[in-house]
Amino acid sequence: MSNDEFRRQTGIARLASDLRTAKIELLSAQCATDRLRLQYSVEDIVSFGERQALKGAIASAGALCRFFSSLEDQLKQAEQRE
Repeated sequence: MSNDEFRRQTGIARLASDLRTAKIELLSAQCATDRLRLQYSVEDIVSFGERQALKGAIASAGALCRFFSSLEDQLKQAEQRE
């Protein structure tokens, strides 16, 4: 195995590991969101929630949505080519 091929395989393994870690962290975030959603009304969260924390969470959720929508589009294209 050449040095470049070894680096590529190592990078692929790291990507797979990072993806599994991200999946677990996203599941944790989803659980935290579900706890908020089940315990409080949207009105209470907006009225009594810390504004900066709420805006930060909204920005993070938006960034995640854009990133995973992009991945989803690419995945659909790859599946159509197969």
